[in-house]
Amino acid sequence: MKRKHVELLVPASSLEVLKVAVVFGADAVYIGGEAFGLRAKAKNFTLEDMKEGIRFAHERGVKVYITANILAHNGDLEPVRAYFQELKVIKPDAILISDPGVFVIAKEVCPEIELHISTQANNTNYGTFLFWKAQGASRVVSARELSLREIKEIRSKIPDDLEIETFVHGAMCISYSGRCLLSNYFTGRDANRGACTHPCRWKYSVVEEKRPGEYLPVYENDRGTYIFNSKDLCMIEHIPQMLDAGIDSLKIEGRMKTALYVATVARTYRKAIDDYLESEELYKKNMPWYLDQISNCTYRQFTTGFFFGKPDETTQIYDSNTYVREYTYLGIVNEVDERGYAKIEQRNKFSVGETIEVMKPNGDNVEVTVRGIYTEDGQAVESAPHPKQVLYVDLEAKLEQFDVLRRQEDEA
Repeated sequence: MKRKHVELLVPASSLEVLKVAVVFGADAVYIGGEAFGLRAKAKNFTLEDMKEGIRFAHERGVKVYITANILAHNGDLEPVRAYFQELKVIKPDAILISDPGVFVIAKEVCPEIELHISTQANNTNYGTFLFWKAQGASRVVSARELSLREIKEIRSKIPDDLEIETFVHGAMCISYSGRCLLSNYFTGRDANRGACTHPCRWKYSVVEEKRPGEYLPVYENDRGTYIFNSKDLCMIEHIPQMLDAGIDSLKIEGRMKTALYVATVARTYRKAIDDYLESEELYKKNMPWYLDQISNCTYRQFTTGFFFGKPDETTQIYDSNTYVREYTYLGIVNEVDERGYAKIEQRNKFSVGETIEVMKPNGDNVEVTVRGIYTEDGQAVESAPHPKQVLYVDLEAKLEQFDVLRRQEDEA
């Protein structure tokens, strides 16, 4: 049976991470500008970075989508119009929108750019999909609260040229399709305008009014519980069901994540998708590799979310908001000099004599020993303790630009 191509859509928090996403297997990358996206705390992209990112991606046949998916207030509308005038010049492949007013402005200012509807717009039925199609949208992101059965029914009720994009991996939000007021209530920072402080990850307790300071049990223990804290979504074991439901784009969450996370997840899903498109037997055979690799980046424990029905209580994590972390991100190879040394911008401390790993886009993980570390002026140093210091590293392996350096930790 001829299987259709499905897009792997990967997030990027910065130009560096965008390049990693492209090299490690993304078909498309989504990014945010310095305003109007829902990840204001991410590094995000200047206009010049966007231009460079789009050029880099397009040269390699990869698309770039830009998020403008805030729920806008009156004061946002004119700045949005000016922003879209800038996007019209740099020509992204699509703009991701949730607010109808912002959608109308985009249609007026840059009608030649495709418009995608964000999950933030609560797209839970085929009528909503058809509505946005009639307005001119080419793609709708399904709400995270939908089951695969519901998505499959939507696919059967909408035109073939209206694409469905669905989250398959990453952090889940406790509120309906991301519409949460906790952050605004507690801190004055509006999650629906990009400034979420993630209070769902905080620890909560019950206190009786007349006994202040006395913490009562909620669920797990007598000092509190993370009652809003969800496990992370992971659908690496269910690629066949995702494609069978008629999904066109498999979306990874994570515009706040490191290059190591993006490289790991992109590379793993890329191989899983390609293997399944080649044969179901190959996909099943390589499942242990996918599961091993996907656990090599930070995560909170995994769930399949709403895809197979209403989640049960095991979707929540009540005792901690701590990530599981098996590898530490050290840096990306920016270039390789004539000596074969890797030029990197260091992200975490490592030392001469340590054993680290080189992650390659083709799936190889090469164990190497750090034979030398040198500053930009050629001074040999024993360790690299300063974040973002530019260094040249002598490793016992053939290196290439965009290889990712990481160190395995003794304890997860």
